Amino acid sequence: MVILGGGVAAGYAAKEFVSQNGGKGQLAIVTAEQVPPYERPPLSKDFLAGGKKPDDILISDPSFYREHGITLFRGFSVSKVDFARRRLHGPSGRMIGFEKLLITTGSAVRRLNVPGADLPWIFYLRQLKDSQHIHAHIKRGKRAVVIGSGFIGMEVAAVLTNEGMNTTMVFPGDRVWEHVFTPPVSAFFEKQFADHGIMLMKDETVVGFEDKRNGRLVVLGSGVRMPVDLVVAGIGVTPALGLFRGSPLTHDQDGIRVNEYLETNVDSVWAAGDIANYPDAIFRRRLRIEHWDNAVEQGRVAMRNMMDKFQPFVHVPYFFSDEFDLSYEYWGNAEGHDHVVYRGVMKDKQLSVWWLKQGVLCATLLMNRPDEERRYAPRWILRRAKLNPAQLKTAKSLRSLDRTFGQE
Repeated sequence: MVILGGGVAAGYAAKEFVSQNGGKGQLAIVTAEQVPPYERPPLSKDFLAGGKKPDDILISDPSFYREHGITLFRGFSVSKVDFARRRLHGPSGRMIGFEKLLITTGSAVRRLNVPGADLPWIFYLRQLKDSQHIHAHIKRGKRAVVIGSGFIGMEVAAVLTNEGMNTTMVFPGDRVWEHVFTPPVSAFFEKQFADHGIMLMKDETVVGFEDKRNGRLVVLGSGVRMPVDLVVAGIGVTPALGLFRGSPLTHDQDGIRVNEYLETNVDSVWAAGDIANYPDAIFRRRLRIEHWDNAVEQGRVAMRNMMDKFQPFVHVPYFFSDEFDLSYEYWGNAEGHDHVVYRGVMKDKQLSVWWLKQGVLCATLLMNRPDEERRYAPRWILRRAKLNPAQLKTAKSLRSLDRTFGQE
């Protein structure tokens, strides 16, 4: 068995292989990076801030792979996947054969296509080396511009600010992370960021960069020219499909299509993580999710299925984020919601946001809330619990609303 890709899904698939008593010499991981699989969330958090070293964020120590007979092909850039002959083509004519293949190639960052976008002080964050390069350019008192207002942009802006940089966020929307946050939640985070000295430039697009004798500039569509020392662009990712265009794999711009067992249409080939477009049993539509928790769980389930366990992937989507002293969690998928219920006191940094669709809970965001809410949020989403909005808003204990125990 071969895992193609060295990200989170690959690392946890390898751990699952060992937990399922996989034999020595039966698994290999092929990655273009020079390091074993590592955790991605720290890249925009404490690793970026210099609080952790590369060894601190490895999913498993190198000794783990040696002890369990798992071969690591590091720095092996695959140029072609031959599904008919079951081979991976790599550098200098090297080839690796496979009987079963798990594709975990993840996603690639979207890049700016404007004049000056290739200047060396413009960075993107995807891999460990990207985080290291950005950290090396952090200098107290200097000016940073973060392009984008999703969770990566927000986390990076928080780290740069904490490290003493004068930080500005530039984004095209009229509020931060409008794709996920409700307007009140966006307003809450905007105030927190502004209180930490971050300038928010809304409804702005970047149209170019200039590097002249008198300094570096970010040029905006409004005509504003911003002096800057460092730029980090966090404008999203796309599934890394380059290897598979023209292949027999069924795929489109939204990933490789898999079934509920994470199997592709090609025999003995599975896909997991950012690249997998799967049929979600909870939301009853296809999803492709770009978060750590999804990669972890899909890596585990895909490996079980490669080892003939035949387990469908049923999992409540989840992610977490940290900015300054703010830590929050999000479960589910709020797409198509028609009602939002707020609990807690937002101004006291107690966020409790519940999205409903036709009365059925579909997503929850929590910050500084009782553990009871953390327990019921994923349980209710998984079981498609129907809730009364007024009761949800005012209930002192959520247990009084639970009707899911024993539910089939």
